[in-house]
Amino acid sequence: MSSTLNADLHCHSTISDGTLTPEALAARAKANGVELWALTDHDEISGQQRAAAAAAAIGLPYLTGVEISVTFIHQTVHIVGLGFDPANEALQRGLVQTRGGRGQRAIEMSESLTKVGIHGAYDGALKYAGNPALISRTHFARFMVETGVCRETNEVFRKYLTEGKPGFVEHRWASLKDAVGWITGAGGVAVIAHPARYKFSANEEYALFTEFKNHGGQGVEVVTGSHSAAEYLSYADTAREFGLAASRGSDFHSPDESHTELGSLPPLPGQLTPVWDLLAQRILHPTRHDPVADAAIGH
Repeated sequence: MSSTLNADLHCHSTISDGTLTPEALAARAKANGVELWALTDHDEISGQQRAAAAAAAIGLPYLTGVEISVTFIHQTVHIVGLGFDPANEALQRGLVQTRGGRGQRAIEMSESLTKVGIHGAYDGALKYAGNPALISRTHFARFMVETGVCRETNEVFRKYLTEGKPGFVEHRWASLKDAVGWITGAGGVAVIAHPARYKFSANEEYALFTEFKNHGGQGVEVVTGSHSAAEYLSYADTAREFGLAASRGSDFHSPDESHTELGSLPPLPGQLTPVWDLLAQRILHPTRHDPVADAAIGH
């Protein structure tokens, strides 16, 4: 497959912190010309059957996906998994463990916001999340926009919910070793998501990529919604330096909040191995039945 394939391998549904259902995302991806799609909800794969079935119904090739929260050098890093077997028990157990701390963290976030005069944040955020085990900062941000604390979610994250600001509560997520191990153990490829977003020094970033590669990680998002054009080229160089495949994904969450639309990104820079080349046998083609497809669609 070509490196110019319009693949969108990073987005979120109502299963985690998106505002569209898996079915609506599949339709939107198809309408926007996406040629290979993956749903990558945070620490949760319960939407995979719905996403795969919806993609199959409209003729859209699909890869199973997830975005796992990891703690590395006191920061939260996200590792995307692609092309794994969603029935893998070790992966399922690991994700349950990772989700386990979200509920208590959310209560502590609400208590912190109460101290600065923002009341009812937990219940307000839960209205958007539905499931306490999946409540996230994004759900709090939507509540704070709804109640007029801020005008948009980006303003929330400038003033609240980040380190040193009201509402921030640190949570220890999975280890990098565990997350990569769960993904690769289930037959998938692990990818470092949007690396430019992390506030690492040059040495810390080198340590992240080195440890990731040593644990069996194989990819990095080069073209993604939060990267600039210059960062596309910078992380293309990083991919070549570490021998990693390049991934591409909008990180789309919502028509009203996301600045990057599904399927709207430019192609990968040249002289890179696209991550989908590593996953050719894992792509769920609508006209081909195989064990992975059957597992994902629920046969």
